[in-house]
This record gives sequence, C-alpha cells and structure tokens, in this order.
Amino acid sequence: MVDQKKAYLFALAAVLFWSTVASAFKLSLRTLTPAELLLYAGLTSTLVLGLILLVQGKLGEALTGPGKQYGRALKLGLLNPFLYYLILFKAYDLLPAQEAQPLNYTWAITLTLLSIPLLKQKISGKEIAAVVVSYVGVVVISTRGAFFRLHFTNPFGVALALGSTVIWALYWIYNTRDGRDPVVALFQNFFFGALFILAYCALTSQLRLPPYQGLLGAVYVGVFEMGITYVLWLQALRLSENTAKVGNLIFLSPFLSLVFIHFLVGETIYPSTYAGLLLIVAGLFIQRFGAGMLRRKSPR
Repeated sequence: MVDQKKAYLFALAAVLFWSTVASAFKLSLRTLTPAELLLYAGLTSTLVLGLILLVQGKLGEALTGPGKQYGRALKLGLLNPFLYYLILFKAYDLLPAQEAQPLNYTWAITLTLLSIPLLKQKISGKEIAAVVVSYVGVVVISTRGAFFRLHFTNPFGVALALGSTVIWALYWIYNTRDGRDPVVALFQNFFFGALFILAYCALTSQLRLPPYQGLLGAVYVGVFEMGITYVLWLQALRLSENTAKVGNLIFLSPFLSLVFIHFLVGETIYPSTYAGLLLIVAGLFIQRFGAGMLRRKSPR
C-alpha cells in the first residue's frame, strides 16, 4: 500500500534519529570504552528488535527458523554489529565526531569498489568520478584543510573510520543473497553479535557496572542507531512510490549531524569539515545517479 505522506514522515524521523547518533557516540565514550558502549547498545538493540518482532507476530519465525539461518546470522553478526561497531566506536574515541562521522559516511563508495571484485560488477565513469570526489573530501577532512601537506591529525583514527566502511560494505554485499525477512535477519544477527561482544568484554576484563550517563547513552544508541530507526526506514521504503523519493532525504543526515555535534558535544566545526563533507556528499550524489550502482535498503 502506497502512502507517500507517511513514507516521508517515517523517512524524516529515521534521518533525524540517525543525525543524533554521532553525538550520542561521542558523549557516551566519555565514560565508556568502545567495547562497553557496543555491549550495552547491542543488548538494547537486540531487545528492541525482539519486541518489534513480537508486535509484528514474527518472533516465532526468528526463534524457530531452519538451522542454516542461524549459521548465516552467526557469520553476519560477526561483521555487524561486532566488528563494525567495535572499529567505528574506537574511531570515534580517537577522532572528533565531526571527522569520524563524514568519513564513515563514505561506506557507499567503499561498497561500489568492493562490488567490482566480489560481485563482478563493472564501474562506470560516473562512479569513478564519485570515488575521486568523495575521497578528496576524505583527505580535506582528515588533514583539516592541509590538503597538499597531507598531514593527517590522527592517522590511526582515520584508518579505523575508513576501515569500518569496509566491514559495513562487506556486510551488505553478503546480504544480497539473504532471503530472510529484514527485521528477522537483523534480530538474529544482533543476537549472535551480542554474544561475540559479551565474550570479548569478558576476555578483556571490560565487564563492569557502567556510570549511568554512559549506560543511558548506550541505550539511546541501541534504540535509535541499531534498532527502531532501521525499521522506520524500511517502513518508509515500503510505503513510498519509489525508493528515490525517500532515499535522497538521507543526504540531510550528515549536515544535521554537524549541528547536533556542535551544540551537544561542544565541538567547533572546522571550515574544512564543511568543505570535505560537501565533496563527500557530492560524490555520493554522483554515484546515486551513476549506472550500475549497488542499491541497498539501508542508508547507514
């Protein structure tokens, strides 16, 4: 059933929530380690997704599916949420939020590059241009405008932020052959991902009762980054006349995110951040309308 007005409302709500999470990451990491943030956020998201499936009447499907579903969920859960968010949160721990957020936003460009060897897709001239423009933006942000000197303020943090895009892109490439209901799949993946992170925290002695500020932040991340927002986005796509009408709204997210980062985290936004982000978004815009783009249901 098409309802474009509702589709826009769901999509805008998802964009608004996703625009706040970079600030939530950074604020939570003031009192939590990256692993702790992932542990409590992952447990929260698993609970939220389970409740959504219960309301939808699909929880039984998630819990009693064939064994091969759980094998797939085990592998994908290792990628996301475990490896992806562990690397991403460490990047946020090392970098200002205004740098980590736009760098992570290049995952769609990474997806295009990885689809060439893994999915045997051909890359068009427009997509090559998109890659070049976006990664010029990455350099501008990472060097804080010292483009020609190539002096990176935190090379390891930049490497982690870009590395997280590889994990996320691999996750979505392997999802192309996943026939499970999207919410069921996400719940199962996060269930196994939560087991991975619980084991990781136990092995690294990071199991403790966290400060309430950090715990509240982790719960927020679990609800609005990993849980309900994804379902809102899927609902927007389902109700829309076509995916492009709501898909293009995601370009608002990184700019709104800078507003929240400035006012909530207290970061002064560098001119180089605006310039680099404009280049990254320009590259994504070119890519979106380029031939052969691998389109996904999630903008994250």
